[in-house]
Amino acid sequence: MAIKGNKYGTHRVIEPQGVLTQAAWKVDNDMSKRYSNEIICDVISLNIDSASFTQIEEACGGDEKKIGEMIMGIVAERGKQQNPVTGSGGMFIGKVAYIGEDLRDRDLKVGDKIASLVSLSLTPLKIDKILAIHKDIDRVDIIGQAVLFESGIYAKLPDDMSEPLALAALDVAGAPAQARKLPKEGDSVLILGANGKSGVLCGYEAMKKVGPKGNVVGVVRNPAQVPALLKLGVYNKVIVASATEPIAVLEAALEANGGKEYDISISCVNIESCEMSAILPVRDDGIVYFFSMATSFTKAALGAEGIGKDVTMIVGNGYTKDHAEITLNVLRENEKLRKLFDEKYC
Repeated sequence: MAIKGNKYGTHRVIEPQGVLTQAAWKVDNDMSKRYSNEIICDVISLNIDSASFTQIEEACGGDEKKIGEMIMGIVAERGKQQNPVTGSGGMFIGKVAYIGEDLRDRDLKVGDKIASLVSLSLTPLKIDKILAIHKDIDRVDIIGQAVLFESGIYAKLPDDMSEPLALAALDVAGAPAQARKLPKEGDSVLILGANGKSGVLCGYEAMKKVGPKGNVVGVVRNPAQVPALLKLGVYNKVIVASATEPIAVLEAALEANGGKEYDISISCVNIESCEMSAILPVRDDGIVYFFSMATSFTKAALGAEGIGKDVTMIVGNGYTKDHAEITLNVLRENEKLRKLFDEKYC
């Protein structure tokens, strides 16, 4: 009988001892070790977190061979795919290869295809070979294995959409679920990084929640993206400004909201130093949701203090109740978004 490990995976921590796997510098990715409360999957693809992939791609000058070597190097050194610069990871899809006896009461069997809904930054991972790198969608196809702990959440891949489509949506599942949860009817919502996966899904959910009396405004840097976004119907308005220039964002955002500050902003950008663009346009007692893993929470906290903004700032927790089903349902409900995801991310 296999040994039972810690529910949260601390039995896989190599160094430093006493921390959880996300905070660990190195974890044990030896897949020959079988614990009674673990699931081991044969990995098909990794969806690298957007901030992480952007950083890796820039560091490698866009060279695919170097990108692959860097990812292999990180995993070999740390036992997991956790970018040492951004600290973020991503998620995987794979086939269940082993289910510990303590978890066999779950609605899961060997051979099922699942998507992990916990970060690669805490997931023991072993890569035997990289098969392909898809730079345009931050995806890496591999041969390898990964561990899900007893506490780890996952979703069975649905039968009514392709694996790449489901992976693309589930990769950002926490964002649209929060965009449904946070606004109320009549609210004004500002979404930075409006053209990305999480941005358009958030726009759709926010539009549904705020209703006809609300106002959902997207922020993009490239003016060429505006007509297509408006045609999608997931924003009332789309403004053009760089999220790294907070005053420019503030001025354009206020103009798009009748001169009034916003009730909520959602940051879905994948680059650094965009914190103040999310904070400045929001009213006192409003909400700023940082979904972006490029966010510096030090910059956000001290920046809000420095401009005298009393806002509630929410860490971009990638999990909220029913987030996987909420996100997949967006693609089921909206044919335009599904078509966009099929064409752009699959």
